[in-house]
Amino acid sequence: MPRLAALLLLLLLPLAAQDVFRLQPARPIAQLRIEALKQSPPVETGPFRPHDLVNVATIDPSIRLDIRYAGTDNFLSAPIYESARAYLQRPAAEALLRAHNRLKPSGYGILVHDTYRPWFVTWIFWEATPPHLKDFVANPARGSKHNRGCAADVTLYDLKSGAPVEMPSLYDEMSERAYPDFPGGTPLQRQLRDLLRTAMESEGFTVYEYEWWHFDYKDWRHYPIGNQTFQQLESHR
Repeated sequence: MPRLAALLLLLLLPLAAQDVFRLQPARPIAQLRIEALKQSPPVETGPFRPHDLVNVATIDPSIRLDIRYAGTDNFLSAPIYESARAYLQRPAAEALLRAHNRLKPSGYGILVHDTYRPWFVTWIFWEATPPHLKDFVANPARGSKHNRGCAADVTLYDLKSGAPVEMPSLYDEMSERAYPDFPGGTPLQRQLRDLLRTAMESEGFTVYEYEWWHFDYKDWRHYPIGNQTFQQLESHR
């Protein structure tokens, strides 16, 4: 389908509330996990700052977590993480808190879907995603900002009701509706998407060109690719 026709179709399609974007993995996830754990991250040269990953749940209890990859409500319909945790490098975590506090006067808070991601998970995502959708996943040959603890997948929730807001696309939706400048959706959905972006970018994050929810912290180049599981991170504390 030509790009313009596809965009017009997306403008007309309704967005199902509280739904999950899913795809058929290119290969079984269980098989990919076995292979991924045998792989090694790309070799990098420093100097790098040492990892100082902070558990996001400890910085402010009003920052809520909905870690999709710890369950089956994600694009692969399979649990990828062993626990529902979120970690960021300390400066990024502090910036996330400032963005959260910026949003409170407007009646909204930050809801976190993903932050630090072990490199082997990036390998799984790349291998599981069909070729025509790989713009939406990081290439493990380069690593990702998530692997460095400097990326956050976030949305907004209403402080009064506690309910997540509706955005122009679902989280992890691999379509043009996910673009941060997508012109469709309702005026309120676009307003909330832009409110989130303004708060995050005011604190040193930059939105990813294909995903309104994905924000990279400005210092990501200063940290090496990480491959520790959440269990390993906790055992070192």
